[in-house]
Amino acid sequence: MNSSDAKILEQLRLLKTITLDEMSSIKLMNRLDTKYVTTKKKLCQLLQLVHGKYYVQETNGDLISPYRTTYFDTPSHAMYMQHHSGHCNRKKVRVRTYLSSGDLTFLEVKNKNNHGRTKKKRVRVGGLDTFRDEEGTRDFVAKHALFELDDLEQMVQNEFDRVTLVNYGKTERLTIDFNVQFHNYETGQESNTGELVIIELKRDGNVFSPICNLLRDLHIHPSGFSKYCIGTVLTNPGIKHNNFKERVRYVSRFIRVKS
Repeated sequence: MNSSDAKILEQLRLLKTITLDEMSSIKLMNRLDTKYVTTKKKLCQLLQLVHGKYYVQETNGDLISPYRTTYFDTPSHAMYMQHHSGHCNRKKVRVRTYLSSGDLTFLEVKNKNNHGRTKKKRVRVGGLDTFRDEEGTRDFVAKHALFELDDLEQMVQNEFDRVTLVNYGKTERLTIDFNVQFHNYETGQESNTGELVIIELKRDGNVFSPICNLLRDLHIHPSGFSKYCIGTVLTNPGIKHNNFKERVRYVSRFIRVKS
């Protein structure tokens, strides 16, 4: 653990904890998402300000949990291009593994509509290497993503560390991702995001959010960030990315790319 991560963990240990079972009522599968991009230094400042307002999720005794996500797309990158072209209605198909929970794995479909609301459907699967042969997965993808599973290929995989905060009123969840690393199956390139932190506020409608004023005070403002799209641009130099240039330029200050 590097010094930045140690400082983050130090602040997290000062917060009250909440278990997965206690969070069972805060699924927010149909929600409004707002993303913010900042640094580990600013995150430490934010964690100092949330005392008495937020719980931190504890999983198997850990406050920081590792995740692995593999994104699927067509050979022509149809879902990537939906996002790049600014379509309000867009989809993501992915397999996510919770590495600290016995490699618990889900096949997930995320749909974002033109009202900014995200709906996520998921089904538990045995693993990334076996889910295609499991009963019901083809029907699941066809129904919720409107793509045929056999037409989708592994495109980009990421691994990251996540902290989850829940406000005392249990009306919202805040996920905080850092140490994001990308691997591109097409190009073989890899990249990481260094000191970058991605914060996502997830709430059921425009309810009052204690975190918004704190973020504003720290000059952390809403900023779109798709791990799939940014990871694709960082590891596939040949892909069209005009509409992501500003975001990639900012992220590139923190990253290292490996071939």
